[in-house]
Amino acid sequence: MQQKNETIARILEAIGIDELNEMQKASIEANEQHDNVVLLSATGSGKTLAFLLPLLFRLDPAVKTTQAMIIVPSRELAIQIDKVFRSMQTGFKVTLCYGGHKREIEENNLVQAPALIIGTPGRIKDHIRRGNITLETINTLVLDEFDKSLELGFQEEVSFIVDALRNIQHRMLTSATEAVEIPEFLGLKDPAELNFLPADGTPTIRLEVKTVQSGDKDKLETLFELLCYFGARPSIIFCNHRESVERTSEYLAEQGIVNEYYHGAMEQHERDSALCKFRNGTVNFLVTTDLAARGLDIPFIRYIIHYHLPTTEDVYTHRNGRTARMEASGTAVLILGPEEKLPAYITQVDEEIQLPANLEIPEKPKWTTFYIAAGKKDKVNKIDIVGFLSQRGDLRKEDIGLIEVKDFASFVAIRKSKASHVLHAIKGHKIKNKKVKIEIAK
Repeated sequence: MQQKNETIARILEAIGIDELNEMQKASIEANEQHDNVVLLSATGSGKTLAFLLPLLFRLDPAVKTTQAMIIVPSRELAIQIDKVFRSMQTGFKVTLCYGGHKREIEENNLVQAPALIIGTPGRIKDHIRRGNITLETINTLVLDEFDKSLELGFQEEVSFIVDALRNIQHRMLTSATEAVEIPEFLGLKDPAELNFLPADGTPTIRLEVKTVQSGDKDKLETLFELLCYFGARPSIIFCNHRESVERTSEYLAEQGIVNEYYHGAMEQHERDSALCKFRNGTVNFLVTTDLAARGLDIPFIRYIIHYHLPTTEDVYTHRNGRTARMEASGTAVLILGPEEKLPAYITQVDEEIQLPANLEIPEKPKWTTFYIAAGKKDKVNKIDIVGFLSQRGDLRKEDIGLIEVKDFASFVAIRKSKASHVLHAIKGHKIKNKKVKIEIAK
């Protein structure tokens, strides 16, 4: 017990958290006492740590093959869980497997079997069929946001994977909704259920809900005025269709509002660039489909704007879950057209916003994002990038913002006023003795 407590204390210090919340403590206890656990908890409540800690305690350092698998509905969620696990500094190897990622890279990473595999159903199924995963020693299975996996039609893939994992001893399923019906093929016999969802199913009280009326069916002008009213506070604008996302983003840009858009038809490098710019403050507004409603851990999002009304209560809940996370507060705003009414499931409205006249365009961001065509697989890390930009680009540490290093690319926020000088100063210089392409991210 003492060793476990010491491990938890070390991990919490590594990831910058003071203490576990009640849900996380309950999850650890339930997983110690039961082979099958179902955890219901709201988005942003700390579910990731609630299943990673019990999983970690089941890993045996003496076993050099794969022992655990986490199946998630989206690549973004897979990446986020991987990031948390790595930040825990456990010493165990972890490998990501998801569509849009080069399969050859994953195959190379699987040759020396990781203790933990995190991935999406389709890609994991593909690796199993190709014989790339050692199945015999996998005894722990986590299905995170399983309701979304069913919603996206992954039942056949998940069934295939579960059937292939013949030696599972411990199963854990998480969901942010009670609506999910657990299929028999999962083999969850007499699971312990932990329900930490709000009693009335509504978001936590830290979330304010407001409405704003649009005089036109086309709500673009109202959206523009709303963003001017809020100012340069990080905001996500949800649309129901990809075409609407691009149209809305283009309109805002034409009005002088710097933004990025994000949806499922984009190439992976385009998604990475858009999210990095939003995370590092190069843009304060992200226009997106419901792809961004789950799995994206971006702190300090102040406003969720429902440009289109959510199609279901579940969608509404998950969109709002991007703000008011953990101890932060946030506001969800629904833009209502002339003939639109709030869905019956939206019972909490704190205020109707009255937009004043003569609004000013939000202040432009002070950061820009550089793209560097080198990453982890090129043995380039954050320290290398900071050193290069400091020595060759004449930058001080305060001129360098958030750095994200991917497999073959990196993104770094640079103070916009320094960007032209940096590009000129680093021209012709090498990183790690290698000449790489460096430019302002598109």
